[in-house]
Amino acid sequence: MHLRSRITLQNKVSTVNTMSEGLQKTATNGHEKMLISQEQQAMISEMRRLIGPLSDRASLYCSDATILRYLSSRNWNVKKAAQMLKHSLKWRKECKPEEIRWEEVINEAETGVMYRTNYCDKYGRPVIVMRPCRQNSKSLKGQMNYFVYCMENAILNLPAHQEQVVWLIDFHGFNLSHVSFKVARETARILQEHYPKRLGLAILYNPPAIFQPFFAMVKPFLESETYNRVKFGYSDDPNTKKIMEDLFNMDNLESAFGGNGGTGVDKIKYAERMKEEDNKTRSFWTRANSLSSVSQNADSDASNVEKIDRSPVPN
Repeated sequence: MHLRSRITLQNKVSTVNTMSEGLQKTATNGHEKMLISQEQQAMISEMRRLIGPLSDRASLYCSDATILRYLSSRNWNVKKAAQMLKHSLKWRKECKPEEIRWEEVINEAETGVMYRTNYCDKYGRPVIVMRPCRQNSKSLKGQMNYFVYCMENAILNLPAHQEQVVWLIDFHGFNLSHVSFKVARETARILQEHYPKRLGLAILYNPPAIFQPFFAMVKPFLESETYNRVKFGYSDDPNTKKIMEDLFNMDNLESAFGGNGGTGVDKIKYAERMKEEDNKTRSFWTRANSLSSVSQNADSDASNVEKIDRSPVPN
């Protein structure tokens, strides 16, 4: 059997239809809403008890929707999910992904190696395009910072009914010099440990034969769910074309992936757009300070009431 026929975008329809993995849509993160059952709510409450007191930003991060994703990624095992979420909270406290700004990653981004497109797929999922051949950095930390920046930005732009993002990976011009096992392994680790249930689909478009041995090395580091969301597609495969048409508006989709749109990104316009997005990010996380102020004022009011109640009653 021809290699491409074995690794093409097979079973994509079933993958798309099961994106929610049992999480009924409609919960609470400002831009996420979910319908939560009583059983799930009990698990959420137990998770919050196990996690304990949270800082302002951690509290904002730990919405019911977020907790449900961690629960689902650990097969609804509350203890394992709580341990996983604690690990993520520690990572977020140390790395501060919400504070990464465009100026910090512009050197990684200047070649167009990765960017969020200005369109979504037909399910409303933001699309991140990756072009490994344009990698110009040897810094693992720098590359991971930019990856995290793109993920945080895409998540912040999720529509109310969606939780996941799509990756389109263009292998045009790819060769062995672009292979980095450390980068691939670290990307998989961050994605799986700190962004559970966020990857809706990753389409590897026109990967050359030399990529197959590399992917075989990376596969052991992929959880089954992540691996099942990674699909191969080829421009000369009719099935791939049909699936891209089912997933995307072809007038928006870039020509590199079989669409009618342009290819690449205008660096100047994208930089301006990301600076505006940084303001949106700053505004969103500033809510943590606002919530803290409200809480402190409420505590102060309660304290004053308590003092009044305990004051001597006049004759």
